[in-house]
Amino acid sequence: MRHRLFPFRGVIFDVDPVFNNTEEWWLAIPADMRPRKDQPFYHLLAENAQTSYQAYVSEQNLLPDAESGPVNHPDVPKYFDGYRDGHYIWRGGSRM
Repeated sequence: MRHRLFPFRGVIFDVDPVFNNTEEWWLAIPADMRPRKDQPFYHLLAENAQTSYQAYVSEQNLLPDAESGPVNHPDVPKYFDGYRDGHYIWRGGSRM
């Protein structure tokens, strides 16, 4: 996935059906960019040109990653058994 506004991409490893972070985190987002809370929020193993990190992103701000290919985040092996045919293999066998 790619962020709609910021230059990073990542792979989803968890989802919250609605916002489940701190109010402080949400209020730190500029009001004109602040996402609605009543939507899924995704936990991503994210990367940009400089670093890798974990990101918490609203559904409205995620786009398919046109670059495709695996993400080079060091935590990928904690959640996935590999990357095949354009999909990550979740530990336990299902594809993401």
